[in-house]
Amino acid sequence: MMKKAIVAVLLFFAAAQFTKAQTKVAMGPAVKKMNDSLCNCMSKVDFDKIHNGKDAESAFSDCFTKHADLLVDVAAEKKISITDDTAMNKLGEEIGKNLMSENCSAAVKLGVKMAANDDQPETSTTEGVFKRIDLKGFNYLVIKDAGNSEKSFLWLRQFTGSEGFMTDAAKMIGKKVKVTWQEIEVYVPEAKGYYKVKEITGVDVL
Repeated sequence: MMKKAIVAVLLFFAAAQFTKAQTKVAMGPAVKKMNDSLCNCMSKVDFDKIHNGKDAESAFSDCFTKHADLLVDVAAEKKISITDDTAMNKLGEEIGKNLMSENCSAAVKLGVKMAANDDQPETSTTEGVFKRIDLKGFNYLVIKDAGNSEKSFLWLRQFTGSEGFMTDAAKMIGKKVKVTWQEIEVYVPEAKGYYKVKEITGVDVL
């Protein structure tokens, strides 16, 4: 149905190679109207509010929902039944290609956000007072939060703010910090199993 076409467009843009030139194809009046309406809608998106792939997908979907009625005319022009899921999937992909071939910059910008997608784990933050570094094969930064509970964070890779802990971590003791972290799953040989840990992606001194 019409939702299939919308999903197909989203999938197309999420996987698109935006560096490749797109060959323009002839569009009928209904297809052209759909393309122009979608591009115009996406051009009005406030990109300052598009922070990730989910935001981009939501903006994309909103524009398609607003102009879903035009899909009926496009399907008729293409001699496609809107109850034909396979045909509507192909139509959705075609609409995605049209937006790219017509150089709709707003659609491409949203598509780039979706293509980058959020394969990366979401980050969280924890504030507290830096206490020490524990050595357990890897370094773990330990802070005490507002609830007087100790929290441990894995220092696995270089992160923003790591220099202050590399030179003389003792000087950081007692300072209030904000740790930005992401949850990852690692294999712990001693325990012979996989465990979730909080990997540091940044530390700010407050």
